[in-house]
Amino acid sequence: MASDADLLADRRSLRRKLTLWRVLAVLGVIAAAVVGGLAWRDDGTVSLSSPHIARVSISGFISGDRRTLDLIKSVGDSKTVSAVVLDVNSPGGTTSGAEALHVALRELAGKKPIVTVVSGLAASGGYIAAMSTDHIVARETSLVGSIGVLFQYPNVSQLLGTVGVKVEEIKSSPLKAAPNGFEPTSPEARAALQSVVDDNYRWFKQMVHDRRRLDDAQLGTASDGRVFSGRQALGLKLIDELGGEREGIAWLEKEKKVAKDLKVRDWRPRSSSSRFGLWSLAEVSARLAGLDGLAATIARAADQPVGLRLDEPLALWQPAAEK
Repeated sequence: MASDADLLADRRSLRRKLTLWRVLAVLGVIAAAVVGGLAWRDDGTVSLSSPHIARVSISGFISGDRRTLDLIKSVGDSKTVSAVVLDVNSPGGTTSGAEALHVALRELAGKKPIVTVVSGLAASGGYIAAMSTDHIVARETSLVGSIGVLFQYPNVSQLLGTVGVKVEEIKSSPLKAAPNGFEPTSPEARAALQSVVDDNYRWFKQMVHDRRRLDDAQLGTASDGRVFSGRQALGLKLIDELGGEREGIAWLEKEKKVAKDLKVRDWRPRSSSSRFGLWSLAEVSARLAGLDGLAATIARAADQPVGLRLDEPLALWQPAAEK
């Protein structure tokens, strides 16, 4: 029968081996990340040295963030980008963010041949982005349109009254900080907000009129706030062709004389990709080292949204919930 000293020695030896394997596992993950990073650089925006078609993806909420705008400028300045496929899959975002994105993409269109491919959804601000190009391709079942402007805010005045909370304020004029959500919206405040929404709506419709060359009757039908399927959007002249990326590239080759058989490369905001990679690497390394608590903390930190502000008019598609 083994003595207590022998059992203790075996346990220490097992613990050293386990620690060694954990360290080796962490080093393996780091090595894999380095190799993957080099592979990405070889196929990414940094070291692309041969002519290619850049794929720029616009997805999710559009805020006009600086990383995306900088990426678009980099694509336009690149000497190896022969053309651009703008892949849109977005419900929209803020009107100012969509405007900034549209302006940047129009500047890009002045430098490079570019086509929009709607991979799933181009609604509101997403459609503003899609209109930055001279040719829009969408799937038959894609959702396109939602030409309109929305201003939403919660009003908790009844709830506060129920729980006995009263918010008092001192302000320079009746319309300052209106609506504030703590009291019923006055007719004057509602009218002021409606004028802002109407003005942004006129701006949106004028853009559709100019970019898609619609007459007043066509514009009236297309701009009532609805989304349309790709087939419906084609009939309304909101898009130019049914299909996907292959059809978009074929249009670039035929109409813009882009060389055939060019490879399509994804261009992504580098900071966004790096942030994801570092968080992921840190989380995986912590788990492999047996530090599950630290891994969970890292995962929560990585999931934190990066300060989206929704306190401005939105060009955003929001399907109405059934009452």
